[in-house]
Amino acid sequence: MDVVDVPAPRRRRIGGVLLNRLARRLLAGLPAFRVVTLGFTLLAVAAAVAILVQAELLARLLADGVLDGPSAGSVAGLLGLLAGVFAVRAGLSWAQQVLAQRAAASVKASLRRRVLRRTQELGPGWLSGQHTGGLTTTLGRGLDALDPWFTGYFPQLFLAAVIPLAVLVRIATADLASAVIILVTLPLIPIFGALVGMSTKRATERQWRALERLGGHFLDVVAGLPTLRAFGRAKSQAEQVRRIADEHRSATMGTLRIAFLSSLVLELVATLSVALVAVPIGLRTLNGGLGLETALLVLLLAPEAYLPLRALGSQFHASTEGLAVAERCFAVVDAEGGQRHPAVAGGAAAPDAAAGVRFEGVTVRYPGRDEAALDDVSLAIAPGERVALVGPSGAGKSTLVNVLLGLVTPTSGRVLAGGLDLASADAESWRRQLAWVPQRPHLFARTVAENIRLGRPDATDDDVVRAATLAHADEFVARLPRGYETPLGERGAGLSAGQRQRIALARAFLRDAPLLLLDEPTAGLDAGSEAVVVEATARLMAGRTVLVVAHRPAMVLDAGRVVTLEHGRIAGPALRAGVV
Repeated sequence: MDVVDVPAPRRRRIGGVLLNRLARRLLAGLPAFRVVTLGFTLLAVAAAVAILVQAELLARLLADGVLDGPSAGSVAGLLGLLAGVFAVRAGLSWAQQVLAQRAAASVKASLRRRVLRRTQELGPGWLSGQHTGGLTTTLGRGLDALDPWFTGYFPQLFLAAVIPLAVLVRIATADLASAVIILVTLPLIPIFGALVGMSTKRATERQWRALERLGGHFLDVVAGLPTLRAFGRAKSQAEQVRRIADEHRSATMGTLRIAFLSSLVLELVATLSVALVAVPIGLRTLNGGLGLETALLVLLLAPEAYLPLRALGSQFHASTEGLAVAERCFAVVDAEGGQRHPAVAGGAAAPDAAAGVRFEGVTVRYPGRDEAALDDVSLAIAPGERVALVGPSGAGKSTLVNVLLGLVTPTSGRVLAGGLDLASADAESWRRQLAWVPQRPHLFARTVAENIRLGRPDATDDDVVRAATLAHADEFVARLPRGYETPLGERGAGLSAGQRQRIALARAFLRDAPLLLLDEPTAGLDAGSEAVVVEATARLMAGRTVLVVAHRPAMVLDAGRVVTLEHGRIAGPALRAGVV
């Protein structure tokens, strides 16, 4: 982890019960935690001193103006001191916000890195069971909701802990009866705030679930818009987005309604509490039992005792969405499964892909699914052999390929390459010996040459052109406005499915790896594109060990052996390609 963890006892002392387990864990991702908390503490103490000095100056100025009629010089001096105090308070507020914003940016970046790293560890098997659009919303718009917690609620905790205590001590030295009233009524604000906060938390969780569902569904709709338009389903999905948006609107308005009502409750309690102080102060001043300057001092300080707690309640309601997002992020970080074995972390051994591959009793179970994706699969692929995996959708073909890629960790069993268990092998060394052409290759918003060069980053321009020529990609690249320097859109926008597949084949040619994995490379292609891809694929297979996932007969014909998967198991004996 890139952040400095903070010992739990130290974290628990800050805010007491006002920081729950989730908040304490969130603060564990704050680098230089002690420095930040010390900074907030010093700023809170300075703010309390400024409030006391301000009240003293105002009380003296008003009392002297009523009783003695002060000179212009003394008035100017007091006004100058007041202006200085106001400037100090503004500076303290600015410093607090700067410190809080930096802390928020640091924690958000750290949490985002941890979640992304964990999703990579969990791999495609875990992601396939998640709403990836919702996860995208959480890591993007969602984490920004932590700003109110760090810039509002967390700094306010220190102010709420220091200022009321300082004000109460000062009032006690001036008028003990008023201090007793404040001491009795002050706990009412956090009590009412906690009662309302329980409802706010539930409402905010509903609001965030609605927003996550809306963002995820909208992302999926945008990604599949061409398909939806082709099948005439675009309007129905627009209605679905509108319905989810209405759910989010209703949940948001419900949350705001609770927040506004809570503000009303806190303001009412604080106002009545100040009135309980002000009324006796006024009566005792009229009766001569209390000096004017002391009365003014108490009246000026009494609202300051309640204000930090009122502000703390308001900031809590504004920050509940951020805590809901943080809870979602920590759920991902704590998710079970994934690739926590040495094959991902890296080891000393380097397997030899050219020596063949053997699966021994490999079983894969995805979280939340009763049926195994692979169930006790044993399969040997000899060096230079071409094996085709066939079977219905969901039979486990892609899972087997992902196990070989190191993207999915077997629940039990092992995979050997050249006699070496991949679980104890160096993942990067292993993957450098693989070339993978997926069913839907991902092209990035970069040039054609840069997308091909992903196969071998140190390749020269001549190597890129040679690989594209072997993959029959040079034919259409030459017709692009800037040839190999033509920028592509994200996911290869602007290219046909067959052209995107030929770019992926060019990557594989450039990689020139001994073990070739093909995951239905001709799926979704028209007859013309399929013929070109099949020809390029046949050239790519020459002299390599090949495992191809195939539905189309054209890909099976080039295989030396056909293995059928059904329900995660190998069904019957392997067949020679000519028999199929």
